[in-house]
Amino acid sequence: MERESADRPVPRGHGEPIAVDGEAEPVIVKLGVWVSNTKSRRDKLTQEQLDALRKLGVEWA
Repeated sequence: MERESADRPVPRGHGEPIAVDGEAEPVIVKLGVWVSNTKSRRDKLTQEQLDALRKLGVEWA
C-alpha cells in the first residue's frame, strides 16, 4: 500500500517523526496541521515557495 499520493491526503491529526541532529529521540512534526494551514494560506506564499512545493509534487500549490 502506498503511504503518500494525491489520493491519500494527510489527515490533520497526523504527526511525522523526524530525526534531528543532537536529539536522542525523533521529534514529532505535526505534518497534518502544517499541510492544512499551508494549503489554506497558499495565497500568502511567495512564488519561490509555491514553485518548491510544486517541484515536490504538491498539486494544490
